Amino acid sequence: MSRYFIEFSKQGYIKYISHLDLQRLFKRSFRRVGIPIDYSEGYNPHPKMGFVQPLSLGYTTSQDYLEFHTKEPIRVDIMRSDLRDVMPQGIDIINIKELDIKPKSLASCVVAAVYEISLPMNYRSRSEDVEKLVNKYMSQDGILAEKREKKTKKMVEVDIKNKIQSISVDKNIDGNIVLIMKLDAGSNSNLSPEQVITSFTKFSQLYLPREDIEVERKYLIFDPCIPQTLGLHLQKPKKEE
Repeated sequence: MSRYFIEFSKQGYIKYISHLDLQRLFKRSFRRVGIPIDYSEGYNPHPKMGFVQPLSLGYTTSQDYLEFHTKEPIRVDIMRSDLRDVMPQGIDIINIKELDIKPKSLASCVVAAVYEISLPMNYRSRSEDVEKLVNKYMSQDGILAEKREKKTKKMVEVDIKNKIQSISVDKNIDGNIVLIMKLDAGSNSNLSPEQVITSFTKFSQLYLPREDIEVERKYLIFDPCIPQTLGLHLQKPKKEE
């Protein structure tokens, strides 16, 4: 059995397909190009594949990752080319690499994610104004956001400040103010950008329709125990940040 991961991008209207449909898409594409995907054992076997950090519906991404197991080694250069030929418009296969970080998976090594948030600001177009709002927002003793409890399904307020690693104002692009957010991600600590967007727009009194706000995950950041040869973004030591 061999392990690999695919690096791919997702842009355009395909951002509206569900996580489950994206899984089906890759499963069928593997079958079409002849990737000998490995399956779990038992009464109802499943393909040994999974997205490293699944995205919410409507998000685009410049770098996403799918980890999978095969019954036998594959030629990554050939499979990359073959997969690119069968993928629908909006998905580009950037790379396929062998994964050897036993026993950890890539998903277990995610520590943060960087998002690009585009806010339509035609009526308030100066990025300096938004930069002041960001500084004021981040200087709060606590940043409250609503979250649904798993057990009770009730909405409760939680403090998310310690999960926001940084927010900066990039620039004004075509009337949009672009925010760059670095947020906790992974199994140890995870923060949805939706909570930050909702709390920030409410705090700043920027009453924007949610459908007018674009979100793109630029890349994931991994624990530095991951080998640098994999070409992934690794978390820098705190003294260097």
